[in-house]
Amino acid sequence: MTRLLTDVIESHYLETHEGLFFAVKGLVHPPDRFFAILRYAPDESGDRWKAGQRYRRLYHFAEQEQFLRARYPHYLAFDPVCQAVLQSVPHACIRRVYDPRRRLQELAQQEHRDGVEEDALAFARLLQEEAAVPWTALGVSGSLLLGLHTPQSDLDISVYGSQNCYAVWRALKRLLSQAEQGITAGLEVRPLDPHGMEALYAERLPDTHMGFADFIRTESQKVMQGQFRHRPYFIRFLKAPAEVDERYGDVRYRPLGRAGIAATVADASEAIFTPCRYTLTAVRFLDSAPEVELALPPTEIVSYRGRFCEQARTGDTILAFGTLERVQARDGRTWCRLLLGNRPDDSLILTEAACER
Repeated sequence: MTRLLTDVIESHYLETHEGLFFAVKGLVHPPDRFFAILRYAPDESGDRWKAGQRYRRLYHFAEQEQFLRARYPHYLAFDPVCQAVLQSVPHACIRRVYDPRRRLQELAQQEHRDGVEEDALAFARLLQEEAAVPWTALGVSGSLLLGLHTPQSDLDISVYGSQNCYAVWRALKRLLSQAEQGITAGLEVRPLDPHGMEALYAERLPDTHMGFADFIRTESQKVMQGQFRHRPYFIRFLKAPAEVDERYGDVRYRPLGRAGIAATVADASEAIFTPCRYTLTAVRFLDSAPEVELALPPTEIVSYRGRFCEQARTGDTILAFGTLERVQARDGRTWCRLLLGNRPDDSLILTEAACER
């Protein structure tokens, strides 16, 4: 099991001995457990099937944590580095690790595939050809990775390695542009239609409070989500572990309180990745507690949630609300960041000026 756990990162799933399925979050983890969020749990009334067992999906953080607190509290643990209680899975509790790249290889070798599997494989092949990236740079995650998908399931594709990610992003942007121009090569890949946008908004609303107009402004400019053959897709862009110059404990975080800011995005080159990062300039506090405003203004926004990826571009003016954290590096450097996490009022919204660019 030790060998199998060395390369587990965001996009992998973990099955526990109790039959719970967790989605791994982030690229840096404690030595004895993985940060991960609960996605599926056994439930006789669930609408998913696997090996004769029914499962239900737990969509929202409040629902997940309430379930774990009542039944499996050992998956909620205080983390001394992040100074917060987080969902996580101890290595000793893992029954099986699900690898997106291995699953994609299995799909390619299967003789019989259902509609979702066929679309996922075709989409991955299109991305591989259009972006000229190695087949091993791609994987399938989400319910399809676990065999818990339904005929209506979305396509969750993962891309690994920075250069591969940028290549796939450029290819997708080109395909979406071709679709808008009616060019045949791009017709299978399209932006989300109005119905798809409304469905996405309804799904996210319990976890992220944002007006529909603001939602449309930010989501309509994204390349990493759209539809392939009329099926919604989401692309998760991930750096390779070797590209991350950080080990657990190298950097420590201390939450200072809730904060709202207005700022300009100085650098959004890492906006496509999970976790995403936006470097800031011209920052000023808004609607923050007096003790928070005494802290240094944040120099960056960071989020481990895919919904905040590709949310703004370099030069955009934004409004954001989240948790202000003091960051302490091992070499003595300190700075503040705004973390956008699982609170419903966490947000990153383009201002009207940014929308007119």
